[in-house]
Amino acid sequence: MTEPAGPAQGVVPGDHRRLGATWEGTGTNFAVFSSCAAAGGHVSLILLEEDGTERSALMWPEQDIWTCRVPGIGPDQRYGYRVTGPYDPPRGWRFDPTRLLVDPYARAMSHAPGDNPRDMHGLVIDPAFDWAGDAPPQVPWSETVLYEAHVKGLTALHPQLPTELRGTYSGLTADPVLEHLTSLGVTTLELLPVHQFVPEQFLLDRGLTNYWGYSTLGYFAPHAGYAASNLPGQQVGEFKNMVRTLHSAGLEVVLDVVFNHTAEGPADAPALFLRGLADDIYYRSDPTAPQNYIDTTGTGNSVDAGRPEVLRLVLDSLRYWVQEMHVDGFRFDLAAALAREYGYVDQLADFFALVYQDPVLAGTKLIAEPWDVGAPDSYQVGRFPPGWTEWNDKYRDTVRDFWRGGTGRADLGYRLTGSSDLFGQTRRGPDASVNFIVAHDGKTLADLVTYVGKYNHANREDNHDGTANDRADNYGVEGPTLDPAIQAIRSQQQRNMLATLLLSQGVPMLCGGDEFGRTQKGNNNAYCQDNEISWYDWDLGTAQRDLIAFVRRAIDIQRRHPALRRRSFLTGFRPEGAALSDVTWFGPTGAELTPTDWTDPAGRCLGLLLAGDQVGFVDRSGIAQQDDDLLIVLNADPDPAKIQVPGRLGAQYVFELDTTQPDGTPSQAPISTGDTLTVGPRNLIVAAAPLP
Repeated sequence: MTEPAGPAQGVVPGDHRRLGATWEGTGTNFAVFSSCAAAGGHVSLILLEEDGTERSALMWPEQDIWTCRVPGIGPDQRYGYRVTGPYDPPRGWRFDPTRLLVDPYARAMSHAPGDNPRDMHGLVIDPAFDWAGDAPPQVPWSETVLYEAHVKGLTALHPQLPTELRGTYSGLTADPVLEHLTSLGVTTLELLPVHQFVPEQFLLDRGLTNYWGYSTLGYFAPHAGYAASNLPGQQVGEFKNMVRTLHSAGLEVVLDVVFNHTAEGPADAPALFLRGLADDIYYRSDPTAPQNYIDTTGTGNSVDAGRPEVLRLVLDSLRYWVQEMHVDGFRFDLAAALAREYGYVDQLADFFALVYQDPVLAGTKLIAEPWDVGAPDSYQVGRFPPGWTEWNDKYRDTVRDFWRGGTGRADLGYRLTGSSDLFGQTRRGPDASVNFIVAHDGKTLADLVTYVGKYNHANREDNHDGTANDRADNYGVEGPTLDPAIQAIRSQQQRNMLATLLLSQGVPMLCGGDEFGRTQKGNNNAYCQDNEISWYDWDLGTAQRDLIAFVRRAIDIQRRHPALRRRSFLTGFRPEGAALSDVTWFGPTGAELTPTDWTDPAGRCLGLLLAGDQVGFVDRSGIAQQDDDLLIVLNADPDPAKIQVPGRLGAQYVFELDTTQPDGTPSQAPISTGDTLTVGPRNLIVAAAPLP
């Protein structure tokens, strides 16, 4: 701490209703929550000069919110808080005036002078921005194709971008990147955390950093490290411009947000913000020993979302990113932790109620990672309330197992049709299921078919981190090989899993880079690898370009066929007078499956016929949707299957996708009901027959 430069002059009490630093044109209003008054303490605003000296300003409390208004203070002013009070962890107090604390409501942050990347300051900003008529695309869930990506990793190696734009918000809006995303057909960019984050101390001690960003320090501040400009505060305008540009290209922006824990780490670590302001309020502690935290996040702390002060922070942050930054929705990391009001996950938790009724948030996309860790009720897939979608890890595991020959048909049938066994009891439809096979956490798709083991040595944890069971296969050789037969199987299995994902009922999520075979060389926990292990390699050869074309074709099929985008679950019911049930299931002979067939553990071939006249919904223009009859066959067997084609009498099917082909373009001639169809080994085909 430097010597003070003297107190700020002309300071008066401020407005406690506006938390954070609010520039008013002639001065700035500061307001911060702290529980220190109950312990006989007080809060001081610290204004930081360019030479590192400090000016302090007296703050006044009003219902635990400390305020002041300082004239002459405007944009780019760096600031923080010092809190005086007892350091008494058994009472939940960790006040320490030697710590310069970051404002949890700071709209921007900058690194403090020095070598410690965990030390940051708040910045006063000018929020003015010309949105130029920006409007959210408002893509319905039934038409949504998510693309999970990392702001830096997506463009850090892109050869067509100027060096200064690589790895930045602006890089995401460069023409080559926009062209790639829009030509794929994805609708919604789901960005890994962009709230200001800092690396954990244990990573710094290993010479590593936090790459993914699940270590939040500022819930209102866009991460400064992703800004192209080095000028403090420019990240705010740059982020807004990114959103505006993506919207103009028809792409939504969803943020991965981390409200379940913070960057402060375990209870004995130094205070950075919340711990030094109100440790007894913000963190979940052991009621029998308040100096100890209850940790259901695996990070050393868990935010106590049962407290109204915490809920205000969360809701204020969410509304800010919608109203001021124009984002379209959120994916909540370890979302089950936010519903723990009394230590257990409660479907009627205040958090759910507040979000559900909030007029700003109710219309946004809300995606839950429906679990946390370390508690008997941590796993909550299928149990979130209406209005929410959920990451469906059962989908991931089932599809991986099916294509490597490790599961039968029954579970796959549920996953292909939106997982009614998981989401049907909460009055939701297939759109409640966010289907994925690969996410940021784990192996890439290419690595799933290349490595059985994990290769996380670069993480410097002796390869103990990361899951020991990826449900992966190497098809005969561990790691890269020049064997053309193994290469062919690996490529086809990638296409099989991508096609399954993009043609299932529910909301597909594509992990960025899987569309061109991105590899992490077997690392299945690359959270600390801010380097070529994680960055997307845009040096694309013929095989990578073919895979991109395959994904484009599969997404185009999904978008053209409303039968693949139902809003209600398939039932197998055939209405009176109808030629077909909404779905007909069949096996390798073409005969409808019997109950015994469904439970046969050796079943490796599954077909379904979707009736085009029973799509069951109207589009946004009010037009009742009809479609072709769609024939889909998934054969995971290493031997071909011969199927007598089911369907309406006289129906003729035209092939639309074949995973034996590098780009998916079918070579088969049309085929009619009753003909014999040969489906190759490890092959997925799609064919469509117009309604009579």
